[in-house]
Amino acid sequence: MMRPKLTSSSISRAVFISLLLAASLQVFAQERPKVLTARKDTVPFLRGVSVSADLVGLIQKMVSDYGQYEASLRVNIKDKYFPVVELGLGKADAEDVATRLTYKTSAPYGRIGLDFNMMKNKHDVYRIYAGFRYAFTTFKYDVTSPGIEDPVWREHTDFGIEGAKCTYHWGELVVGIDAKIWGPVRMGWTVRYRRRIAYSASDFGNAWYVPGYGKGDSSKLGGTFNLTFEL
Repeated sequence: MMRPKLTSSSISRAVFISLLLAASLQVFAQERPKVLTARKDTVPFLRGVSVSADLVGLIQKMVSDYGQYEASLRVNIKDKYFPVVELGLGKADAEDVATRLTYKTSAPYGRIGLDFNMMKNKHDVYRIYAGFRYAFTTFKYDVTSPGIEDPVWREHTDFGIEGAKCTYHWGELVVGIDAKIWGPVRMGWTVRYRRRIAYSASDFGNAWYVPGYGKGDSSKLGGTFNLTFEL
């Protein structure tokens, strides 16, 4: 039987294929499975603090019988969570035209709570908040009257309340938005749903106005318009 002759070209082709297979095996042996690592959040834990003033209560006090002066301090944690403290002074000086009764009070109040940034991009100049508050106040009020005259005996009877003491605890659900206007200045508003948790009334019944809460019988909804300086 005749054996096929090996030519130089066939030998070269065999050597090239052998080298290619060896290189491929070496590369395959060196490969390791890649482990995907989560990208670290490089945003600082504490992003800053801000102070705000509410303009709604100020305007309300200027144009009506009651209102409040209110400021707040907010802490920014990673642009996601915003612990907040709100302090204010509520005042009322009202007179009922029909009965000629006057109601006066002036007392501080406080709220503490937490807001959450609902935006997908937490670091945007715009923020949409949802949050809650726990609020408390203790106050005294005075009621004065010109008195009552007995229609039969024509005797005049004085009537008045001085230093009637009350306490109020309530909660608030908050939704709001704010945006950067210029530099550290931001503006925004909130809408609030209030719910009384507990209270102690005076011997004369419920108070007409509660500092920080509003009129005792019709203040479930409220709001603020805030001017904020972010530090």
